[in-house]
Amino acid sequence: MSAAGKSMSAPEHLVFITGKMARARLEKVAATLPADRFAWSIADAGVKVAALMTEEIIRRRVTMPEGATRIVLPGRCRADPEALSRHFGLPVERGPDEVVDLPAHLGLAGRTIDLSKHDLRIFSEIVDSSKMTPEQILAKGLDLARRGADVIDLGGLPDTDFPHLEESVRLLKGAGLKVSVDSFSLDELTRGARAGADFLLSLNEETLDLAFETDAVPVLVPMRPDDLPSLDRAIERMEKAGRPYMADPILEPIHFGFVESITRYHEIRRRWPGIEMMMGTGNLTELTEADSLGVTALLVGMCSELTVRNVLIVQVSNHTRRTVEEHDAARRVMFAAKGDAALPKGYGRELLALHDKRPFVQTSDEIAAQAAEVRDPNYRIAVAEDGVHVYNRSVHEVGTDAMAFFPHLDVATDGGHAFYLGGELTKAETAWRLGKRYVQDEPLRWGAAADPVAEDTTAFKAAGPTRGTGSPSAAEPAAEAGRIVCGKLVPAGER
Repeated sequence: MSAAGKSMSAPEHLVFITGKMARARLEKVAATLPADRFAWSIADAGVKVAALMTEEIIRRRVTMPEGATRIVLPGRCRADPEALSRHFGLPVERGPDEVVDLPAHLGLAGRTIDLSKHDLRIFSEIVDSSKMTPEQILAKGLDLARRGADVIDLGGLPDTDFPHLEESVRLLKGAGLKVSVDSFSLDELTRGARAGADFLLSLNEETLDLAFETDAVPVLVPMRPDDLPSLDRAIERMEKAGRPYMADPILEPIHFGFVESITRYHEIRRRWPGIEMMMGTGNLTELTEADSLGVTALLVGMCSELTVRNVLIVQVSNHTRRTVEEHDAARRVMFAAKGDAALPKGYGRELLALHDKRPFVQTSDEIAAQAAEVRDPNYRIAVAEDGVHVYNRSVHEVGTDAMAFFPHLDVATDGGHAFYLGGELTKAETAWRLGKRYVQDEPLRWGAAADPVAEDTTAFKAAGPTRGTGSPSAAEPAAEAGRIVCGKLVPAGER
């Protein structure tokens, strides 16, 4: 237990349950916790690897010290916190995957992170809707909504008939979706509005009469991007009429007026402080061959500063295939940071795809000390600043080329294990080169740029298919077949 001193208000007494191999690192980090807020104890469950602890092991081997107020499990422990809470009569929570993240998990980063809220509405355009069937449009709209879109935008194409526009609007509305129609054709905008579209993109001062013939909310644009007075006149007309609308000064591509267009957004906000505005981000994400996540984060940050609460996004190019998810992640981070009057730092890893802020969770010396304690032939893989480490009881090699490890590993006659190690070491090399976190047997995390692998945090993973012939099917439950540890099958009952 720490030597936490007494104060007017007794510090919370945390109990960290762990395994033998992680105990030293846990003690080192726990010792940095402020004594006026936290007292702490470590409960060793008697297993080497904390991830292998089960509810039964914890219930049987762990006893709570006097005065304990909260129990923290390792992030990769597959025990059920609710079941353990009932057993111990104390709150039980799953901590972070890595010990170094424990202070942030305990709220010592200075803020509580809540990414459940946002104030930015995403219009996601189906640019070729006039060439799709109504059924295809509905399927696409439902998929975009699943990804985070709030409004499905039907884009009309120049010189392309859209005879099924009304049917498409009605299908989307019937599925409970909000719909906008985006067209240069006044006829298509009129037809879309009459079919029940919620928004019309885009009207200017010459086509604004349509806004008074329908309940659809218009998005107002200037006659030309550089003609702000025309946008002012359209805004004035809607203001006098007391009708809802949005204003979009038009974001232009880099080298074709981008910086000037940003100043126009600022100017319209200055002139009209309280109006609703929209920004079409596609002219940057689609027309700049750069990873779109960073571009999106910057644009959504601008929207946050200017209180632009609507964005029109486009996904045409392959490099913007995750644009809905990226905008959704960015709007949550920016909303939380703005609410805290803080920089958008320390709000999770969703806006980090290629690199991690803290990629290496162990030093080379810490890995070496851990390797010295290993007494079995299973290979462990870790990544530190000096490269990829692979070790078992007989070998500890460090390098930066995954394929160069093969001569040092005793797997020449074990095809399944060799295949597994090749995959894991290549993943580890990728993580080292990019500066990403690597965790053996876990996928690399790519933030909003890729869907995370869904997992049941209360159950062990099923044994993988590389374990050799004659074993139970990989589809069998892990409880029956055993567990994969460091690429090897550990039979049920062994620890």
